[in-house]
Amino acid sequence: MVAQDMKAIHDSERTLVMGVLNITEDSFSDGGLWLDPAKAKAHGEAMMKDGADIIDIGAESTRPGAKRVSEEDEKSRVLGAVDALVPEGAILSIDTTRASVASAALEHGAQIINDVSGGRLDAELPHVVADHPESLYIVQHWRGWLAGAAGNVPDADTSVYANGVLNDVYDELMAQVDAVLSVGVKPEQVIIDPGLGFSKPGIEHNLPLLAGLERFNATGHPVLVGASRKRFIGAVLAAAGVSEPTMADRDNATAAISALSAEHGAWAVRVHDVARTRDAIAIGSAWRTYSKQFFLPLMRQ
Repeated sequence: MVAQDMKAIHDSERTLVMGVLNITEDSFSDGGLWLDPAKAKAHGEAMMKDGADIIDIGAESTRPGAKRVSEEDEKSRVLGAVDALVPEGAILSIDTTRASVASAALEHGAQIINDVSGGRLDAELPHVVADHPESLYIVQHWRGWLAGAAGNVPDADTSVYANGVLNDVYDELMAQVDAVLSVGVKPEQVIIDPGLGFSKPGIEHNLPLLAGLERFNATGHPVLVGASRKRFIGAVLAAAGVSEPTMADRDNATAAISALSAEHGAWAVRVHDVARTRDAIAIGSAWRTYSKQFFLPLMRQ
């Protein structure tokens, strides 16, 4: 895929659907399902058929309490999926915090690096992206790599936001963006992600970020929303009276968030259930289009 194509992806006015392909043993909702290379390829192809614009490949779980896989295991899993899906014409995002994995994946045909540490776990990773100016770089907010974990909730000691979660996440995320730009990553490569669920265990940490999506949009960087199946969704459903929310319940709620994210101009949503999200995005995007056409002009009169 040439650089011009990735510019179109970066600048997309349509909210894109990013399908999750976890090639892991212990991801919280689908760990172990796609470890077999043939199954991973089939699932990636199925998500593309269902409407995924991007496939996000991850080979190391970031769920609370997860243990790191070896660098070689992560690289082997990632490259196996990349080599299987590149010939199918997939646009591939690599969910990794390791420079060596990112570099190898880009050389094999991946186009996007999705770094949940936002460049802070492996200082070489932003340099890899800078050396591949045709690639895109998702910079996510997460304090978990920067401090130790305490108790049964690994992010519990990183989820205190003295100035309010929206203000602190915004300021810290933009500082991360400044840091990656300072080593040569170009502004037109950057996508930002407020990191729902990362150092944000509760409803009170995540809903303000969704409600404040326009503030992130105002930076001029495309915004990725990754709410799919997160703990806070289960908590919202439980608070609304849904007894023991199932994964299907979480997918329904994720689709609602996806529709709202599209209505508020998110660049993409990262989800497990692509087909349900595709339909939700269609509604949210249509809502946004008609709001611009009819209601904004009325408000200016």
